[in-house]
Amino acid sequence: MAELGSKGVTAGKIASNVQKKLTRAQEKVLQKLGKADETKDEQFEQCVQNFNKQLSEGTRLQKDLRTYLASVKAMHEASKKLTECLQEVYEPDWPGRDDTNKIAENNDLLWTDFHQKLVDQALLTMDTYLGQFPDIKSRIAKRGRKLVDYDSARHHFEALQTAKKKDETKIAKAEEELVKAQKVFEEMNVDLQEELPSLWNSRVGFYVNTFQSIAGLEENFHKEMSKLNQNLHDVLLGLDKQYSGNALPVKAQPSDSTPAKANKSPSPPPDGSPITSPETKTVNHELEPSTLEAPGASIPKSPSQLRKGPPVPPPPKVTPSKEIKQENIISLFDDNFVPEISVTTPSQPAEAAHAGAEAAGSEAAAGADASKTEADSGSSSLPAVVVETFPAAVNGTVEGGASSERPDMPPGFLFKVQAMHDYTATDSDELQLKAGDVVLVIPFENPEEQDEGWLMGVKESDWIQHKELDQCRGVFPENFTERVQ
Repeated sequence: MAELGSKGVTAGKIASNVQKKLTRAQEKVLQKLGKADETKDEQFEQCVQNFNKQLSEGTRLQKDLRTYLASVKAMHEASKKLTECLQEVYEPDWPGRDDTNKIAENNDLLWTDFHQKLVDQALLTMDTYLGQFPDIKSRIAKRGRKLVDYDSARHHFEALQTAKKKDETKIAKAEEELVKAQKVFEEMNVDLQEELPSLWNSRVGFYVNTFQSIAGLEENFHKEMSKLNQNLHDVLLGLDKQYSGNALPVKAQPSDSTPAKANKSPSPPPDGSPITSPETKTVNHELEPSTLEAPGASIPKSPSQLRKGPPVPPPPKVTPSKEIKQENIISLFDDNFVPEISVTTPSQPAEAAHAGAEAAGSEAAAGADASKTEADSGSSSLPAVVVETFPAAVNGTVEGGASSERPDMPPGFLFKVQAMHDYTATDSDELQLKAGDVVLVIPFENPEEQDEGWLMGVKESDWIQHKELDQCRGVFPENFTERVQ
């Protein structure tokens, strides 16, 4: 019996809810058709609009804050991998190895602490702030339904009162329902009328506290990170000072047909002695002030290298480093005699050259005697070969001359060169050259991007066919070419 009674109550409640929904739907239709008036509260409607705006802004802030935290975590991982790479490449005999390891550990701890504090002081506060909106939103919706019930009860009571045949019993019941509906509505309405303005005003303090917390955490994080970066800078500066004067040998390339770019910042041997091993080459870009030991030799103008062994034409096709200066020389000697050659660059003062000449006098005499002895025995040595290149273009002009503008040439045309040897491009911005190709040299768009020993140009055949620079131009090693115009 109890079970049947429970089922009866449930069925009655369902029926009552269905009847309420039908009554509300009917009332809304009548209101939309203008056949029934609707209770309006403009002040409350403004509060609801503010509530919806506040909820939208808070939801967006929460989303952007989560994105910010994800970015911080990604930066933490990237920074961690970068410091791990530094630890791996830092050789055991280098000074400051323990310091770099400690800096890497502190870097990792700093990122972790920053992320956790952002979660505690910003994200969790944001979640708490938004947690109050769903309940208020449901109460606003319920108030709207109770307002429809109140209007429906009011209209029903008024209809019974204006009927021709009045039924006092129905009128009394309708009045009772009206009072009940009005009481429920007004209780909810009063509560929301107090809460919504208060919630709207609370947004100012919440936004201030949230962004102040984020800004303060960022400030402390970057301050501590700046200290770590300064410490790392000092450690690496000490490493650079200790090793900056040492020679950095570069292994010889396996084939002249595919030259590779040399180290960008090689250092000369500390004692100034020539490299005699056939397996390695040292690129010298800071030459000691002295005079050429070979009488009558001219000052070199392009990058080159010393190479031991019998003379083999053409000159070795070594791609110049994009940072190597152009005051170098190629010298070819036999297996038995490798004299030391000193070069005076054009930028060095004449006084330094004169002083070097006195120091080199005895060695030049000894070299001459040795050359004479070998000539008597049937052997000979090839004197230094000077590879001359032309000055690079700067801002559309050639050093020592103005740019040449011709209507049939590309804009900023400087001069023509012809490839003397094949060159295989190793980067997408380089030109592929075959011996005999004619290249029209043009200036770099940004002069700061030009590296010594390299020129910008477009093949003459490509220019004649396409008249297009963006797709055809590229850089190429200057010492693979010869100026023809």
